[in-house]
Amino acid sequence: MTAESLRIIPLGGLGEIGRNMMVFEYGDDLLVVDTGLMFPSTDMLGVDIIIPDVSYVVEHQDNLRGIILTHGHEDHIGALPYVLKQLDVDVPIFGTRLTLGLVNLKLKEHKLRDEDLRLIDEHSVLELGAFTVEFFHVCHSIPDAVGVALHTPVGLLIHTSDFKFDDYPVDGRLTEVAKLEAYAREGVAVLLADSTNAESPGYTPSEREIGHNFEKIFASAPGRIIVSTFASNVSRIQQLIHIARKFGRRVGVVGRSMQNVVKMAIQMGYLDITQEELLTPHEMNTLPDREVLIVCTGSQGEPTSALVRMALGDHKHIDIREGDTVIVSAEPIPGNEELVNRTIDNLFRRGAEVYYHDLFDVHVSGHGSREDYKTMISLVQPRFFVPIHGEYRHLVLNAQLAEEMGIPRENIFVVESGQVLEFDGERMYEAERVTEGYVFVDGAGVGDVDEIVLRDRYHLAQDGFLVAIVPLDVQTGTLTTDPEILTRGFIDPEEANGLIRDAQKVVRDLVKPGLAAPTLSVKIKESLSRLCYRQTRRRPMILPVVLEV
Repeated sequence: MTAESLRIIPLGGLGEIGRNMMVFEYGDDLLVVDTGLMFPSTDMLGVDIIIPDVSYVVEHQDNLRGIILTHGHEDHIGALPYVLKQLDVDVPIFGTRLTLGLVNLKLKEHKLRDEDLRLIDEHSVLELGAFTVEFFHVCHSIPDAVGVALHTPVGLLIHTSDFKFDDYPVDGRLTEVAKLEAYAREGVAVLLADSTNAESPGYTPSEREIGHNFEKIFASAPGRIIVSTFASNVSRIQQLIHIARKFGRRVGVVGRSMQNVVKMAIQMGYLDITQEELLTPHEMNTLPDREVLIVCTGSQGEPTSALVRMALGDHKHIDIREGDTVIVSAEPIPGNEELVNRTIDNLFRRGAEVYYHDLFDVHVSGHGSREDYKTMISLVQPRFFVPIHGEYRHLVLNAQLAEEMGIPRENIFVVESGQVLEFDGERMYEAERVTEGYVFVDGAGVGDVDEIVLRDRYHLAQDGFLVAIVPLDVQTGTLTTDPEILTRGFIDPEEANGLIRDAQKVVRDLVKPGLAAPTLSVKIKESLSRLCYRQTRRRPMILPVVLEV
């Protein structure tokens, strides 16, 4: 790295959906944009969430000038508490009103106090070391979303964050085209642009368009309507409140995160409803069904969410019943398809009429589509292009769009999380990879579960385990009693007697005076593994326990 080069360091969000985190470094100044989480795939057994590896930021924390949050979605702010807990320095955190409101909820949940939260809007200008930072409003599926214009000694960079061009946004605030055009006239060196919907043709429809589909469902629904969406999708919630009033329904909210967000959004003026107007659980069950709308969490099939509990019949307040209409107003995040489908099946089993993404247009993406992306490139006219936010195919497809729009191929860089780019004002090139990878959060543990642990969990889930308890006389090295064989999840206990006897014989034959316990453990593991596969064609996890007594 030369003194005159800017380092662009993606710690998440490139080559994956979620975990968005970008670091910019110039000289002794470091700036972070977003600190997001990612939800685990179904093979990551027991993992709650995945956060970025921020070792690089921690190592350079004395140079950290600020953390900028572009909007309040989990994939942009969800890892913030975990990042702050790893830092030994106070760092200013910048966000718009709604974003900081959502951040405050997170920090309270993690018992983090006295953090340096600083309010910005699209008119703000920040001087942070070598960086001068400006903002522009973008349309997204949450109010108060902004993109970032980063003035550096080597040129102007535009970080779009998540965006689309919506002519009829719910809050009436358009993506700031004029400001983007002004940046183009100034000269944009690098555009880092969202790629999430690079497979989708055309423009992404307006958020208002699904309002008409909601109205059709509301007009024909005979009983209660239950809508599941992301708690942070405040625009969607406001739409539902307006439509509910139009059709004579009152609104209740269910799910802890939904209740917390709605309460905060009401207090800050983002929802046109009062806390007193919201239904109590008793009213949701006793008012005439045609007068009730319930908005809840669970659109991603999260096991402990409100909708999933309702679908299983074990929610403490709401039971799904014949005549209920359920709308799942979201598309599954990659990896969540199985959970969502299972929830929808369970809702049908309980007699509900269910509307979901494959059946009816009850969700509009907050991300632009291919024509939105081309419009952004046309407006900004960058010299260099880096696609961000998306799985690898999305990044490649967005790069192809950039080339179609006239950006030279050699000025387009498709990289994944962890790959550093350096830019000196004239050329860009790939530098080293920084320490980067998944950090798994499992309960109270952060980073103490790794790929080896997940592999063991997967092994246990597939074939179960067999434990061989071997009591040895410490003086003679001989068995004091017969070995004990225990199995779980491997074979039906009623069919296990023959195999257990064979396993005991294998162990007895292996025990010899003078054989060290570690060596004996290895031999037991290898021999029992062969025995189990020979008799069952299964490979349980073998756990030898040699007790010297």
